[in-house]
Amino acid sequence: MVIGSGRDVVEECGVARFLFVDFPLGNPCGKPWDVAMQRTVVAAGLDLLERAWQPRTTVQCSEIWSIEDDEVWRERFMRVDAGNREKLARAGEERRRAQNAVRTQAGKGKQKLSGL
Repeated sequence: MVIGSGRDVVEECGVARFLFVDFPLGNPCGKPWDVAMQRTVVAAGLDLLERAWQPRTTVQCSEIWSIEDDEVWRERFMRVDAGNREKLARAGEERRRAQNAVRTQAGKGKQKLSGL
């Protein structure tokens, strides 16, 4: 089952079950921080998964992405300003350190395997 907004593309691919959501690309389950909308979309997907008996079934989700609400989350989504810049920079540095540690550990494992 696929949840998405590229209806023409997904239907052309011929997926078994498709829940079409008329949302901006990259937001198939709803608006950021809108838990009620996200739960409704996921519930609709599970319902489709349970009830679709025919191949290539497409159902349109009843949720609507309103323009009025659009500006509310866009103001906060991925916003960097003086109030959060340092916190985001620290989080990014911590993430990079963690990724490097994983890469280093993976490299050590490869060295051990090649020495066998």
